[in-house]
Amino acid sequence: MRAALLRLRRATGLPVAFGGLTSGSDRMRIAELSGAATDALRGLAVAAGNGLGGKSLALARACAVTDYQGSQHISHEYDAAVTAEGLRSVLAVPVVVRRRVRGVLYGALRSARPLGDRTLDAAVSAARDVEQALVVRDEARALLAAARVPRAGGGGVWEEVREAHGALRALAPKIVDPALRAELLAVCGRLAGAGAGAVVTTVPGASVEREVAVRLTTREVDVLTCVAAGVTNAVAAERLGVRPETVKGYLRSAMRKLGVHTRGEAVVAARRAGLLP
Repeated sequence: MRAALLRLRRATGLPVAFGGLTSGSDRMRIAELSGAATDALRGLAVAAGNGLGGKSLALARACAVTDYQGSQHISHEYDAAVTAEGLRSVLAVPVVVRRRVRGVLYGALRSARPLGDRTLDAAVSAARDVEQALVVRDEARALLAAARVPRAGGGGVWEEVREAHGALRALAPKIVDPALRAELLAVCGRLAGAGAGAVVTTVPGASVEREVAVRLTTREVDVLTCVAAGVTNAVAAERLGVRPETVKGYLRSAMRKLGVHTRGEAVVAARRAGLLP
């Protein structure tokens, strides 16, 4: 939400942006402010149908007014907070995930001027960023819940977790927001059972099993995730947006670090190391 509000301000030139997520089907709370001069709006609970944001929440569409306090198209339960911040022209855009409004983003001017289509389009684009983040977060939470199923007797579920883990890792490089990308990779790490820093693994094939610290790069883990899914280097390259030769290079590097000689051994070693689910 914070990153989306900053992008909204940069793209539109609006001096103030704020927003929040719903706490129920008919109510949201303003939790993030960007460019605000006061805390008058922070924590404000907005009910569906009330004010501009409540109207956007109820109708699930973008709404705007040129002069908030004088508008006859909205109710005025929140005039005191809006006036305290000195806002006049305001737009509100819903964040909709799977046909359910999950939040509202606002942008505002401190003067009464019409907000054009370009400004509205930029606000809608910022809302789409939040929607993407919520979809990824929902999926990640579902995966974590599925991962709690014991492997014994839950093989089918665990295979689904592995497939989804691979899909999430392939999605991560395509996410523009660095904070969301980092959060997604952190979830992948939790799914794989990886801890912070180095992890310990037992190297298969050694005459005497020994423990070594294994540190793989993000791309090396991405390639091993594809290998674990049984795809070819060409398919892995397509998924990751790199050349097949690059995939081979990452795979060779990962195998060297893991102390193995075949693709299958690499997957087994990576799972023992907690790098793959």
